[in-house]
Amino acid sequence: MKSIYFRNFIATAVLVISCFLIIGTTFFFLGRSFLIDDTEQRLNANAEEIARTASAKMRQEELGSWDLRMTISSIAGSTRSHIFICDQDGLVLSCSDLVLYCSEHQGRRLSENTLRMLKLTGEMQQLTTLDDFYPQERLVAAKPIEHADSVIGYVFVSTESMMLVGVWRTFIGVALAVSAAVMFIAMLMSLIFSKKIAEPLDELTRAARKFAHGDFSVRVENTEKRDDELGALLDSFNSMADSLEKSERQRQEFIANVSHELRTPMTTIAGFADGILDGTIPKEQEEKYLRKIADETRRLSRLVRSMLDSSQAGSKALDKTKRRKFDLSELTLQTLLSFEARATEKNLDVDPQLPEDPIMVIAEPDSITQVLYNLTDNAVKFAERDSTIRIRLYKSGNKAYVSVKNRGETIPADDLSNIFDRFHKSDRSRSMDKDGVGLGLYLVKTIINNHGEDIAVTSRDGVTEFVFTLPLA
Repeated sequence: MKSIYFRNFIATAVLVISCFLIIGTTFFFLGRSFLIDDTEQRLNANAEEIARTASAKMRQEELGSWDLRMTISSIAGSTRSHIFICDQDGLVLSCSDLVLYCSEHQGRRLSENTLRMLKLTGEMQQLTTLDDFYPQERLVAAKPIEHADSVIGYVFVSTESMMLVGVWRTFIGVALAVSAAVMFIAMLMSLIFSKKIAEPLDELTRAARKFAHGDFSVRVENTEKRDDELGALLDSFNSMADSLEKSERQRQEFIANVSHELRTPMTTIAGFADGILDGTIPKEQEEKYLRKIADETRRLSRLVRSMLDSSQAGSKALDKTKRRKFDLSELTLQTLLSFEARATEKNLDVDPQLPEDPIMVIAEPDSITQVLYNLTDNAVKFAERDSTIRIRLYKSGNKAYVSVKNRGETIPADDLSNIFDRFHKSDRSRSMDKDGVGLGLYLVKTIINNHGEDIAVTSRDGVTEFVFTLPLA
């Protein structure tokens, strides 16, 4: 499998090369056009200047004077160009050749075609040999020499096309060298940054492999404190790892708790049954131990039923199609009626503080009945004798609030944070509730959370209060 930074490097390299090709092609044509235009402007400027100088000679025969030849030779030498002056009939009178007395151009005559073009347009600016006047093509600019409103001759300024090519090649060479250097630096930086970006991704890959083998303790450190998308990915991965590790820990605790809860009644049942069968337990006490076997069997049945209820109630609460509008006050009163006998047995005063008007909520009725039943069952079970249990309903904003309060022993602060966990029992509940399996409050929280609502518990100075919310209709 190719490394991600290698693929990223290749992609970046292709992008950089493509950009340089586009930019290079653009500069190639723009630079060439600029070089030619600049040379043409320079030649035209020289031609105009020489034409003005020649016009000042006043007489046509002076177009071949020594002074004028010296002038154009000086200009030609400084501008690396070739200059000659001809009369209106195309006869070359002055030339910038360095050998002043033996010029190969002086005395020659321009072709009729060249003269016709000059007389027609008045000037020239093109790449030409002037009909074999020059052995090779040159960039030529020609301007008329005027005196007394008449054309007395023409000045020609030219430069070798090969010189342009040389300048152009030098420009291209420098441009290519700079481009190659910039491209190398860009690709090197791309390789470095791609590898740096890929490092945390490689760590993520290694961590994911460890996850696949059941090791949920691994984390990917955001050492650079990145706040970009990659940093968010690392933080999300670590959050997922925390959640998975917690889920795995809860799963192991769940299995351990279930094993413990199942083993206790099963050990008791097996021990009493073996005692009856092998005669260890006297005949006259068999009925007593058979009742204990029956009690443990019922306890085992309650455990299995509670686990099943926990699964079904949570799923039912999640099903929004089963939610409907109902009166929470009426449901609360119906639930309280089922505790009348138990409350009377402990001489408890049940105080339902319900508003006169109905409190209409939207929820799954059976699940909420289970919540009210479990909370009231706990309140009755752990309330002091001759005390009061208070169930209060009220509204605030768009929420309905249900409070179940009783007086008894204060729940230790360490237990409050774990009270909604599966199979959790505080020491107080273990001593007072031998039949409990620790799923009631877990079931309550599951149902309320699956409705998208919250439940909270407080316990101070012997007063314990559970409060949960439901959405108003």
